[in-house]
Amino acid sequence: MIALGIAIAAIILFVGTGGSLMPQIVKAWFFGGKSPDLLLTNAVLLNIALLIFGWRRYKDLHAEVQVRREAEERARELAERDPLTGSLNRRSGPPALEALRTELAGTHREIAVMMIDLDNFKQINDLNGHQLGDRVLTTIARRIADSLPREGVMARIGGDEFVCGIPFESTARDKVDNLVANMIRSTSAPIESNHMSVEATVSIGIAESGGQYARGGNMNAEALIHRADIAMYHAKKRGRNRYYWFEPQMEDELRFRNELEAGIRQGIPAGEFVPYYEQQIDLATGKLSGFEMLARWESPRYGTVSPEIFIPIAEEIELIGEMSEMLIRQALEDAKDWDPSLTLSVNISPIQLRDPWFAQKLLHLLVESGFPPTRMEIEITERCLHENMGAVRSIVTSLKNQGIHISLDDFGTGHSSLSQLQSLPFDRLKIDRSFVSELAGEGDGKALVEAIVSLGKGLSLPVTAEGVENSEVLNQLQGMGDMTGQGYLYGKPENAAATRRRLAAINMLNKDFPAPLSAPLSGPLSDKATLSSDRRQAG
Repeated sequence: MIALGIAIAAIILFVGTGGSLMPQIVKAWFFGGKSPDLLLTNAVLLNIALLIFGWRRYKDLHAEVQVRREAEERARELAERDPLTGSLNRRSGPPALEALRTELAGTHREIAVMMIDLDNFKQINDLNGHQLGDRVLTTIARRIADSLPREGVMARIGGDEFVCGIPFESTARDKVDNLVANMIRSTSAPIESNHMSVEATVSIGIAESGGQYARGGNMNAEALIHRADIAMYHAKKRGRNRYYWFEPQMEDELRFRNELEAGIRQGIPAGEFVPYYEQQIDLATGKLSGFEMLARWESPRYGTVSPEIFIPIAEEIELIGEMSEMLIRQALEDAKDWDPSLTLSVNISPIQLRDPWFAQKLLHLLVESGFPPTRMEIEITERCLHENMGAVRSIVTSLKNQGIHISLDDFGTGHSSLSQLQSLPFDRLKIDRSFVSELAGEGDGKALVEAIVSLGKGLSLPVTAEGVENSEVLNQLQGMGDMTGQGYLYGKPENAAATRRRLAAINMLNKDFPAPLSAPLSGPLSDKATLSSDRRQAG
């Protein structure tokens, strides 16, 4: 503005002085007339120079301001937009949702806020690289945006988390259901990149500004996002690739889950997690052949907690390895004085098999305790085979080379192929209890169990049947050939002291040790344990 003012002032001055002086200058230069006053001539020439300088400075400043304005606009866009997906970010997303909520307030429409999280995105990144991971994020973001109505708002608020808001008629909640169902279908379509194909699913939680849980309509965008996040977490707990609307009990469940997580973190160094032992019986002779180690949490607050409750949490917070090593160390100490004919089976989490040093850690525990590797059996589930076959093969081979036996646990539930059974040096197949329990009914359980037993014979692999709960199941299994069984028919899992007393009674101890002074705790969470929960292990 100052530069423009100088230029305009120079123009006015030039008009005022040059109007009378310029004709005299022209006559003097071209017609030999009387020259004007030298001082006035210099003033006019300086005025012309000032006019040129002022105008050029104005143009330069105008261009500079334009560039600065564009830079500020770009900076604002970068501050409000996610550079990878182009959607709003954590800073601008919630205000945009709040603006939409405010706009809808007082009308017959509500806002539905959706929290969207990619399932197992870390695994996609780890197995395929970050370049493909970015491609997955951009593709999923585009598919989500394409699913939203024109008034919808979308923001990326985390590495693999998106939040969306859409308006809907308060009486037409089913339209939100249809939109979200379509979104789940579209996002799960394969993503192709560099001759690779990835299928990414999403879990979605939904919270509405109206409805019976809206606290009288006093729900801002942040509160809705929090509720949608709780509902999304609930969807993940129920199997992923699905959606749930927020309900108040979900918040109570999440709060309890956080309390359990804190209890696990404190309980591991405090020694609250202890091994229990389930008998494994030769079905033909009835002779005890070994034990499988199960985990129990003897919590001062919750009592004896089933692994069905705490194992998934320990896996999610990546403490399963530390917990398992502590339990295995204690189990090896308990078992090294058992009769040499008895084996110890330990179930390994798929997360532990992602650790390239797992085999070395386990061998160190065996050396530390002096327990013979040939008496130890590691159980891995079929789920492990689908995560990283190369890493599993390397670890299994290392363990086999040291004399440790490997069994495939819960066989029949994870779609193992014959090529996988042949490529990995398994020593045993374990039939999942869900098939064994059907032997007492009229289902197809008997045919499935017979098929697995025949497969074991064909591959020269011994078979163990889990879930032997009654004499009817036992009789049918005995008619299928030699195998080992375990289940409540032979007694519930017992702690180390009770197991030692059992072995002492049948003369299967090398030495007698006094029973431990402490007894197992009992409490509200122990009552939640079921037959299936006793099958879940920590080791």
